[in-house]
Amino acid sequence: MKKIIIGDHIVKSFGEGDEKRNILDGVSAYIDEGEFVAVMGPSGSGKSTLMFALSGTDGVNDGKVVFDGRDLSAVGENELSDIRRIKMGFIFQQPTMLKNLNIIDNIILPSMRGSRKNAAKITEKARVLMKRVGIAELEKRDITQVSGGQLQRAGICRALMNSPEIIFGDEPTGSLNSKSAQEIMDIFSDINTKGTAVMLVTHDAKVAARTERIMFMRDGTIVSELKLPKFDGADMDGRVEKVTVKMREIGI
Repeated sequence: MKKIIIGDHIVKSFGEGDEKRNILDGVSAYIDEGEFVAVMGPSGSGKSTLMFALSGTDGVNDGKVVFDGRDLSAVGENELSDIRRIKMGFIFQQPTMLKNLNIIDNIILPSMRGSRKNAAKITEKARVLMKRVGIAELEKRDITQVSGGQLQRAGICRALMNSPEIIFGDEPTGSLNSKSAQEIMDIFSDINTKGTAVMLVTHDAKVAARTERIMFMRDGTIVSELKLPKFDGADMDGRVEKVTVKMREIGI
């Protein structure tokens, strides 16, 4: 299996002198092509920092991150920005949308960079994605006129606009009710089934149980992993139990 991201002994520090602290303390991690991965750990364990490092969103103090065979530390800022925009998608707990734009315009905005002559094609792709995630009827709504779950679906559409190789999600279900969270996880599963790798940072055992590999972090290091078979819609309770048992074993 091809590894699309490799983090090799990553160190990420904050502060200076006596206040200096390693948020990532020599972490090595990878993501395979088309893999569905979760990262779990208590607050402050470094899980979001690891996601930002692996995606090139934040630089590292030591070690290196290789994406598609390229050392991200050796890539210029403009090229790195293009890599993130075209080959990666990002979804956060609170989608960042512009209040003066409606839903579909928020979705297409990042894809319009340097491509305004393809505006009709870009808009049509957005409509296809909105239909796929169940919000086709909301394209003209303002962002204040939709629910949190609907806004998150719009964020997923935006992340998929450039057909990325990997989607990064930082607590993407954290602000949703259980029904909406399950529906969002169904969408992530569908995305992954179609070949896109997905990496989710989460504290929710139910979310992690939908993935195939879980990295558990504590104090800036990966302390354990758990592998699960691909989720087929069955035995969800058993999968959640395996996750929670592992969490208890390693004390997180």
